[in-house]
Amino acid sequence: MISKAKIEKKLERKTNPELVETIILAKKNSPWIKVANKISGPARKKMIFNLDEIDSQIKEGETAVIPGKVLSLGEIRKKVKISALDFSEKAKEKLKKAGVGINTILEEIKKNPDAKNVKILEGKN
Repeated sequence: MISKAKIEKKLERKTNPELVETIILAKKNSPWIKVANKISGPARKKMIFNLDEIDSQIKEGETAVIPGKVLSLGEIRKKVKISALDFSEKAKEKLKKAGVGINTILEEIKKNPDAKNVKILEGKN
C-alpha cells in the first residue's frame, strides 16, 4: 500500500496548482492512489508515451491514464479515452482526428471517482 503521508510530503514541493489539485483529489480516492504516487514524484520520472505504445497496451473501450505526457509518434486505431497530465499539440491533433476522447487526469477523477474501466499505463520514463 502506498502511504498517503509520503504523497503529502512530496506534495509540499509542487508549485503547479493544477498538479497539486490533481494529486490531492487522487489521494482522496483509493482507486486513484497509485496515480497520486506517480505524479507526486520528481518531474524527471514522469512517464512519456507515444500513441503507438498506448494503442498496443489498451483494449477497445477502456480509458488509458498516463501519469505524464502523451507524444504523437504512431497512431491510435482503437476507440478509447486517454487521460494524461499533458499532451503534445501534435498528439492532440492526431487524437481528435481519430475520434479519441482526451482529458486531464483531474477531469477523469472528477467524472469517474471509482476508476471504472480505467487502465493506468506504466512503462519507461
